[in-house]
Amino acid sequence: MADSRVLVPLSDSSTVRATVAHAVERVLAESTVADPGTVRFVYVHPEEAAVSAYDGDVGDEEGVSRAEALLNRAEVWVEEDAGEEIDAVSVETAQVGDDEYLFSPGDVAQVIARDAVSTDIDRVILDPEYTPGVGGPFLRPFTSELETMLAIPVEEAPVTRSTIRGPLIDRFTPTRAGVLFGLSFLFYQVLGGSIYWFDIVTGAMSATVVTVALSRVSLTRTPDLQSPVRLLRAVIFVPYLLAEIVKSNLLVAAVILHPRLPIDPRLTRIRPAVHGSMPVTTLANSITLTPGTLTVRVHGRTMIVHTLVEDAREGLFDGGLERAVRFLFYGRRAMRIESLRDRGETEILQSPESEPETAMTDGGEPDDPDSPDEPAADAADEGGDSS
Repeated sequence: MADSRVLVPLSDSSTVRATVAHAVERVLAESTVADPGTVRFVYVHPEEAAVSAYDGDVGDEEGVSRAEALLNRAEVWVEEDAGEEIDAVSVETAQVGDDEYLFSPGDVAQVIARDAVSTDIDRVILDPEYTPGVGGPFLRPFTSELETMLAIPVEEAPVTRSTIRGPLIDRFTPTRAGVLFGLSFLFYQVLGGSIYWFDIVTGAMSATVVTVALSRVSLTRTPDLQSPVRLLRAVIFVPYLLAEIVKSNLLVAAVILHPRLPIDPRLTRIRPAVHGSMPVTTLANSITLTPGTLTVRVHGRTMIVHTLVEDAREGLFDGGLERAVRFLFYGRRAMRIESLRDRGETEILQSPESEPETAMTDGGEPDDPDSPDEPAADAADEGGDSS
């Protein structure tokens, strides 16, 4: 076995070149030609690759080519840095996380930790500006997550960081100002409860003040053509959600009024095909708003949902709310998707009334041994995105 096996997660940053050089230096210091060390470079795919593959598209070809290009450059850099000692170091490359939805630093750390354990890595070296594409730079929480998952050293490469200071305020655009003015004016009129000339004048004055003061800091991005389109979709989505709430109310009321009270409380795990914080939050809240179902926990795109009766559970597995949220955020074509049940993205967990000593699943949630016929999520997926 080699004296040194170092894992280096790669991202296209300003310090990645210096990080590779440091990793090669560490390996060469602990290895010889007779017993060479290894530098293993891994590229964690950002969320767009997993989403594209999940939705049945051809794939994120741009992301794949970007990963291959970076990994190939790393191999060339190793040859440059090792020089005449190249025989004392070997290189391994891998692309990981392309079949999972990575939502947080913990998800990324979990993917890298699994790879480190499976390949017998004895040290992880991190780029100070490591950004795999899930949110912004998050090295500190990411490092903390890795250190709790691994029993091997996790260190940051001692390289000089480039100082990046983003502006506290964004540039002024007429579109952003107009949208903020319209929203502020509408909100003022709704609070006023009546429309008279005095309300219109004071509303316009208040909206002007808000626009001047906050137009450069209030919106994270300038509204585009998708904003009004999504607003029109919401006009369809909201009545659908209200209808589902009414239908679920009637269902739960019928069960409560039934003499035998035929409830069947169960915890379930689902993995809906939604991505991004806003779509995931919308679906989780929509499930909670419909009586009979309650979103207990959300981790990435995996949700733990409590269902009170079997009909509510079957409706959840049919994926009506999932398709409605996909329509709201991704358009009509996104509704052409199989149900959660047909995709095998459902799992019935232990009933709350079951014995507490019942076995637990790998994801930390109770497992129901009395439900062997229920569809279970793929074991590999659950290992990558446990709740």
